[in-house]
Amino acid sequence: MIWKKVLLMAIGVSVAIALGILTNLPGIAQTPTDIDLAAYHAPIHYQDTDSTKYSGDYITRFNYDGDWQGTNNWDNLGLYSLSAHAYYSVAETCTHRFITYSFFHPQDWTDIPFDQEHENDLEGLLAIVRKDGTTFGKLEGVVTVFHTDFYSFTPSGSPLTNGAESIDGTLTMSSYSGSMHPLTTQEAKGHGLKAWPYAGNFNGDSSADGIIYYPSKTTAEVPASGNDRNVLYSLIDVFASSGLWQRQLDEASSSTGITYAGWGTFRGDSSGSCGAGTPTCSNNSANTPWGWDDSNDGSVYRGEMALDPAHLTDVYFNGLGNFDTTYIRNRYIQDLRDRGYNSSNLPLGWPTQINLNTLIGKLKNQC
Repeated sequence: MIWKKVLLMAIGVSVAIALGILTNLPGIAQTPTDIDLAAYHAPIHYQDTDSTKYSGDYITRFNYDGDWQGTNNWDNLGLYSLSAHAYYSVAETCTHRFITYSFFHPQDWTDIPFDQEHENDLEGLLAIVRKDGTTFGKLEGVVTVFHTDFYSFTPSGSPLTNGAESIDGTLTMSSYSGSMHPLTTQEAKGHGLKAWPYAGNFNGDSSADGIIYYPSKTTAEVPASGNDRNVLYSLIDVFASSGLWQRQLDEASSSTGITYAGWGTFRGDSSGSCGAGTPTCSNNSANTPWGWDDSNDGSVYRGEMALDPAHLTDVYFNGLGNFDTTYIRNRYIQDLRDRGYNSSNLPLGWPTQINLNTLIGKLKNQC
């Protein structure tokens, strides 16, 4: 009977959708994997380089030298391949997805007399993506990490306006690999990060030193030189097994970890040539996304760019429209809770301004 066939077909489609078998039905927004989402919105990254030490400005992964020891990354710079990587993480509310991206350099270095340098360097950005009914959503703005200050940028047409913090410029977008990507840039040596072209001295011109990095889900290339205009960087999930976040949790109650000196801070020392000559070398000076902090942004506290990005966004911007500040998915909070951490049992060095019980209370099961 025809009606039975139609009913069976409808049931089959419903089951297929539930199982994720059908992925291209018109009018149905699919749920992307985190790596697909991160790759879709990942920056095309302009890295300024300095000819004094090009390799000091190559982006790579923390364990580029084959281990997780923080105090030998400076020393090993010339001994291992500097394949290009960037870290990402995703948190989600009912209205938005929040993606952090971070770029690691083994050295924050200088060749200026009486300046300061340090081992390890990780700076990056938060991408604010509205869930607009499409598979990957719409990028509404970014907040970037420039040393101890955050800067915000919005693409043309974004509804976001100045909140407690002022928007610092327009976010340039460029088409690549089937989607529009924000352009970001980092200084040479100190690696402060802003939207392109607001940091450093490299805008892509052939007369300037610099590297243009493009995102990839699988491929990590090594620049041919400090003047390479097409290098793929591979995206690494912060939450990967035995990765940056897992190691932080494993060392969260210890003061003797090899990767971390404390909550959200990499261990780093003055071994090797750090501080040689007239510069000074500071120890334990590089932070992770859950340790990033703006020195004067009021009610946004250390680490919230990763831990509570909805709150940071709510403070930094107006024009948010329908905006949810609680999470259906936030691995940082979930893992802390599942490890037994709470306001009575805090990780060593946890920021005192953030009430962990309140943060855990922002998790929910569904919209």
